[in-house]
Amino acid sequence: MNGNALTPEIEIAGLTKRYGDGNPVVDSVDLLVRKGEFLSILGPSGCGKSTILKLISGLAVPTSGTIRVEGMTPKDAREIISFIFQDPTLLPWRTVTDNVGLGLELEGEPGSRREEKVKTLLDLVGLHHVARAYPRELSGGMKMRVSIARALATSPRLLLLDEPFAALDEMTRDRLNEEILRMRAEQNWTAVFVTHSVSEAVFLADRIVVLAPNPGRIHAEFAVELPAPRTSAIRTSPQFDAIVARVSHALRETLRQ
Repeated sequence: MNGNALTPEIEIAGLTKRYGDGNPVVDSVDLLVRKGEFLSILGPSGCGKSTILKLISGLAVPTSGTIRVEGMTPKDAREIISFIFQDPTLLPWRTVTDNVGLGLELEGEPGSRREEKVKTLLDLVGLHHVARAYPRELSGGMKMRVSIARALATSPRLLLLDEPFAALDEMTRDRLNEEILRMRAEQNWTAVFVTHSVSEAVFLADRIVVLAPNPGRIHAEFAVELPAPRTSAIRTSPQFDAIVARVSHALRETLRQ
């Protein structure tokens, strides 16, 4: 976490969301995310993890309660938020360069400055050698790196990630976990990351929130006090194993409620 650790990036109070006349998907959630924090959200299927991301981003509207992003409503904060989905959602007719530069293009960024930013981002995610390739020519991990570069192109202050590595093999997933932390250290954004993987949540997060289902609500929170920078070696440490065990226990508790 950076020096702004006490400054709130996201403030959520009494957040409830239901669709139509159904039961609440999430109910009475209170949550504060500090500026520069990496928060992981865990929970069983159907507990509202992705719904919370959509509400923070403004893609969905709360039934009741409030959300503030840097003091703004999600709608007003959209320019400082980027969202990375599980599917890379790349445009198949555009090259890697053109996919990464899409947001800048839509914002009217001049061509020369756009090209410079895209080149810097492709270097950052290690894809400069496939700049002219099309999505069909890329592996799953490479497509996800393009998606990450596209999300970072508009210099977001808040990055929302909805299980972006779930479809990847374990080796690629672990490598991208390390890359996302490296990029965060360089660009200093706040992150809210949804995952089903306890070990992934522990590796990435400063703090973990575990949600219980029916309706979605906060069951437990854990501070993740591991040394930085986090490398692959940390995954075999006793401290890492101890936190994984505690979080896993809390996750199992949610299924017995």
